[in-house]
Amino acid sequence: MDEVTAVVAREFPNKRVASAVAARRGNSKDTTLVHFADGSGVVVQSSADREAFETELALARAVRERTSVPTPEVLTTGEFDGRTYAVVELVTGEDLHERFAVVDDETRRRLAERFGRYLAELHETFAFERYGPVRRDGDELRAANPSWPAWFGSHAEAGIDALPAAFDGVREELRRCVRDADLPATPTPRLYPWDFRPGNAVYDGEGVAAVLDWGAPLAAAAGLSVAKAEHLVADWYVEDERLRAAFERGYDSVRTYPDVSDVYRVVAVVRSAVDSGGVVTRPRYPELEGAAAVEFHLGRLREWV
Repeated sequence: MDEVTAVVAREFPNKRVASAVAARRGNSKDTTLVHFADGSGVVVQSSADREAFETELALARAVRERTSVPTPEVLTTGEFDGRTYAVVELVTGEDLHERFAVVDDETRRRLAERFGRYLAELHETFAFERYGPVRRDGDELRAANPSWPAWFGSHAEAGIDALPAAFDGVREELRRCVRDADLPATPTPRLYPWDFRPGNAVYDGEGVAAVLDWGAPLAAAAGLSVAKAEHLVADWYVEDERLRAAFERGYDSVRTYPDVSDVYRVVAVVRSAVDSGGVVTRPRYPELEGAAAVEFHLGRLREWV
């Protein structure tokens, strides 16, 4: 009996499965959409990395309880064959990654504004005492690095080191940009949701029905988090400067838009240009590939270096 079948049999012994479709396979988490014969459904997620997955689930619960950011309910959790699993609410709708580039301009700007508002809510709600990776510690979410300049420097350098050879022409310039940056000493650490973007959201035809991925959260200066989210919302899919203004307007409706320095924007692009396996990411939709994807990232870097 495979894992998903076993979990569903355990949690829903009286339901008959109509379909089970693998939706996302990451380095540490598998996701399967399960539809039952009675028309209902759930999402089954599992991971071998218990600590990271429990942190993600704790954050998802906290976001759902403490903000208006639409987040699927975590229905139950458990263990099976050495892996931690969660059964999560299935939110119906379309993948916003596929829809964001093709909806009309007004709808796209409204969605960008909503992402800005949601990020501001997260910043207003979740503050930390230290920087870096956020981990579940009992009933709390905590980060461990006491120095913003030190953590930011290592975060930036790791991203620069991960860039493939196609970025060699700008690598030293990127390092110099980070090295010469005039960073604040002790900005308030705010939640930095790592992959906060349309590609991790469900669209219901009118707005954002759910934000799905709360994995690998960080605590960082608000400006860094804004730089990356704004890049993934306002730059990634289409060329329209009005999206940036809409995102900023949404953010500013909740709290004052933070200082977003050029070095934050550079590092946001660097850390978005390759995935965790070192593969160049594919912006736009339909997605760019190969040299076209590299040139997109290089173009954004040249804007800010």
